[in-house]
Parts: sequence; C-alpha cells; structure tokens
Amino acid sequence: MGRILSLIVKEFIELRRDPRALRVVIVAPVVQLTLLGYAATLDIRDVPVLVVDQDRTAQSRELVSRFDASPYFRLVGTRPSTDLVDLELLTGRAWLAIVIPAGHGDRVVRGVPATVQGLVDGTDGNSSNIVIGYAANLVAGYGVELLEARLPPAARRGTLGAEIRVWFNPEMESRHFMVPAVLALVLLVMTTMLTAMAIVREKELGTLEQLNVTPITPGELMVGKLLPYGLIGLLDVLLVMAVAILWFQVPMRGNPLLLLGLTVVYLLTTLGLGLFVSTISRTQQQAMMTASFFVMMPMVYLSGFIVPIENMPEAIQQVSYVLPLRYYLVIVRSIFLKGVGLETLWPQALALLGLGVAIFGLAVLRSGKRAR
Repeated sequence: MGRILSLIVKEFIELRRDPRALRVVIVAPVVQLTLLGYAATLDIRDVPVLVVDQDRTAQSRELVSRFDASPYFRLVGTRPSTDLVDLELLTGRAWLAIVIPAGHGDRVVRGVPATVQGLVDGTDGNSSNIVIGYAANLVAGYGVELLEARLPPAARRGTLGAEIRVWFNPEMESRHFMVPAVLALVLLVMTTMLTAMAIVREKELGTLEQLNVTPITPGELMVGKLLPYGLIGLLDVLLVMAVAILWFQVPMRGNPLLLLGLTVVYLLTTLGLGLFVSTISRTQQQAMMTASFFVMMPMVYLSGFIVPIENMPEAIQQVSYVLPLRYYLVIVRSIFLKGVGLETLWPQALALLGLGVAIFGLAVLRSGKRAR
C-alpha cells in the first residue's frame, strides 16, 4: 500500500508541476460542458420563413400573422410569386417557404377545404422533419379555429379534445435531456485520454521501464497510475454536476450519492479503456488517434447519445450492448430527470459493472505482460 501511495503522490506532483495539464483536468470539463450544453440542443426556434402570398386577402394575411407571431418561425420576407423561392432556399436565407395560392380567402369564406403549400430545405433531414411538424401543427390549429367558428355554440361544446400531461420534463427542454449526456461524454473523454496519454508519456520518457525494475508489481503500478485519474474524474463529475444544476437548471430529482457510486463503476470502464489504448500505442500521438477513432467515435454514434438506439439497424443495436456509455447514459438521465433508484437501474448498473471488470481486467493483463 505504501508503494501505491508513493505512486499516487508522484502523479499529483507531476500534475501540479504542469500548469497546462492542471487546466485541462480542472477547467476543460467545465468549459466543455458549458459550450456543449448550449450547442447540444434539439430545440428549433426562429426558423426563417419566406411567404409567397398570391391571394392577398384578410384570410391569407391572418395565416401569415400566425407564422410571424410564433416563437418557432421568423418571417424573413414576402414575395408575390414563386420565382425566387428556389434561390432563397438555395442560399439558406429561408428554411421554409409558405405558398398561399390565389383564391385561398374565397375558399375559406365559403367553407370549402383550402390548402397551402410548404417548401422545406431538406438538407438536414432531422431538422426538416421538426420544421414540417411545427408548420403542419400551426396550419392545422388555424384550420380547427376556422371550423369551430362556423359551428353553433352547442356543437363547439361537444367537440373532442385531448389533455396532455408531460412527465419528467414538463417544459419540453431538450437541454435537460442533453446536458446529462454531455456530462457522461466529457467524463469519458477526460479520463480515457488522460490515462492513455499519461502512461504513454512515461514510455516515451523511459521512466516506465525504470519503474518496472523496482519492487513494484505490475498490478500496483497500474493502480498507482490510474487511481489519481479516477479521483480527478470524480472531481470533474462534481464540477460539471454543479454547472448542470446551477447554470443550466437541470433538475436533480434522484440521489446524487447513487450517481456518484455508479460513476465509480463507469470510471472503471473508462480508465480500463485508457489503459488498453496505452498498451497498443508507442507515442502520445498514436494514443490520441487510437482513442479518438476507435473509442470516442463509436461511443458517441452508437451509444444513443446522438441517434436513438431503437432507430438503428438490428446488427448495430447488438454492437451497442458492449459500449459502457450506452448504460451510463440511461443511468445519468434517469437519476437527473426521473429520480429513480437502484431498484430500477440495477440492469444498467450490473451490465456496466460486468463491462468494467472485463475491460479493466483485460487491460491490466495486457499491461502486465508488456511490463514483464
């Protein structure tokens, strides 16, 4: 135990003597969460809309005013014809063009079904679908109002309605869903990269071979090298949790101690991944490239951070079962937003523990062989 403590003290002394590394482990997670917290949002507002009003009646102007008053749309101009619509969509000045045909007002007055055309920039398919939904709901809502205005009072009272109640995120803020995931991603990047780079740096300097000829066993060496970064990871979790709760106002409905406990299990996988990367890398550049392309990118794209796992092909869904980030995302989001406990999260916790033991054990075995 004394040898392990000496290694831990050595790691912290090296960090203290390297101001850049100290800024990376303390300041970088907070900065990353702050920047990504604002950037990683699925909410779409102020969609630039171009209106082609070929009717120019009170009814068409009323519809245009609905788009102008909506917080989801921003009117960027009106055109008398569709001649310049393609150019506006091509240059990106408008994402959506609403074409109101001639005779629209007359059809509305006579109670005849009337339609308007929507032209959407489909370059970003996900955002386009959201914009289409916003526009369709706005037009449909206006149509319901016109229909109800024609009904007698008795018939209006008999119309069918729905009362929707949203649980866990009543404000429908996508940031409340994304910020806990960014916390998990920042923790993955920091601990994996720092661990891999620190051990490879020892190789480059030749000090790792010097440690191997001391009475320190390979297991003690790995624990002494990795435990400081595990403690740094826990410190980073506390910092980014404070930013998420106090700055972004993400509700913490669950037990923070449970989150910290399961984070320790998650750190077992990230530290193990960093250690494994260090065993197959000879330089810090190799370690950085390997961690980025073979660890970070698959984790981000296949864990459900960006795309829901249910939307992936079946074969890709099977691959996601071996990614620790998949389980930790469920854990951190559920504790933050739903306030659930271990009685609900035990499958994810058990899977994360199994992966952590397997990854860390494999990395330690490989490191031990290389050390000998």
